[in-house]
Amino acid sequence: MEIPAINLKAIVLVHWLLTVWGCMAGSPWSFAWSNFSVLAVGVWAIAQRDSIDAVIMFLIGMILTILTDIIHLGIFYPLNTVSNLFRFSSGMAIFNLLLKPMSCFFVYQMYRERGGDYNVNFGFPSVSRNRDDYQSIDHQDDSSTSGNPFNQTPDSKPGARTY
Repeated sequence: MEIPAINLKAIVLVHWLLTVWGCMAGSPWSFAWSNFSVLAVGVWAIAQRDSIDAVIMFLIGMILTILTDIIHLGIFYPLNTVSNLFRFSSGMAIFNLLLKPMSCFFVYQMYRERGGDYNVNFGFPSVSRNRDDYQSIDHQDDSSTSGNPFNQTPDSKPGARTY
């Protein structure tokens, strides 16, 4: 099964829009700061297309904001009647939270495409790399002398070492 190619710009744009809508009413400043800071790192990952560090920092930030968004929604969601604006804002924050694990999966695939090698198996289908060009370590080259690793003749004494 082929994984669809999702553009990093689309991920950042969708989460930016949902964060703006989620910050319209009733959310604390820490919710806005954490999400917009991670989105700024996402803009850095867009600007530097070859940077592995930018993508892994964006991924780690997205994972951390999943946890902080759960805490923010759990603490600051009121139990009494609220306005329609607050319901809309909270709904967008919850929708943003629900989309983040899927976005993390796609950002992880982008990390792997850029050359990242942190292997984590979540049980999801992954992008495989072609390893046909690699030589097996079971077969050694015939030109190498495996019995004599220091390329000495069998009768010679070790000479003085020059450093």
